[in-house]
Amino acid sequence: MSNDQTPPSEFVVPPPPRGDERRKHNDRRQRSIPVAVERRSGKDRRQLGERRRQVDPTTCERDYSDEEIAFMKAMDLYKRANRRPFPTWSEVLEVLRALGYRRVAEATALPGLPIPPALRDEA
Repeated sequence: MSNDQTPPSEFVVPPPPRGDERRKHNDRRQRSIPVAVERRSGKDRRQLGERRRQVDPTTCERDYSDEEIAFMKAMDLYKRANRRPFPTWSEVLEVLRALGYRRVAEATALPGLPIPPALRDEA
């Protein structure tokens, strides 16, 4: 046995593809099919130049009170400064406390929920 022989490999290398095995039809992406709005160019998105707002535009349909606007601006500032797009409830409470809010009265029913019986008897 000579040293020129290499041991058999565990991997099988397929032969290179032959020219006649390649696709013979046109690429579907090259077809000119009419569409309602061309979205692949990206030109419209690039022309805007401004990132999406942190405040959901669907919520801007109503008039907010000064307190609500101050809270939204404070939350937006906090999220940008700390790179936190989704702050925890603890962080939301920190922002509220930083705005000066403190508990000064007893808890009441939450909006949209019925008044608990314990609170109903007091009223």
